[in-house]
Amino acid sequence: MDRAEASDKIKTHCKTIALEMMDLNPAITHLDDQETQEALFEASYELTKQLEIIKKRVIKLERRGDAGADTSTEL
Repeated sequence: MDRAEASDKIKTHCKTIALEMMDLNPAITHLDDQETQEALFEASYELTKQLEIIKKRVIKLERRGDAGADTSTEL
């Protein structure tokens, strides 16, 4: 696996996890325990933030790598 494939895989998995986390929120509301709900919503939010940080770091790495790429067509 090269860097581009790894980057794509990481971003795809982060997106998948984030979408799954969105599906948790409706279920959390049915727990009927305010303290537990608040803790789970907070943890869900923090996890989503961390996933975004991962994606942004990968994108930053991609851009940094692209800046150093040789785009000339000369031999």
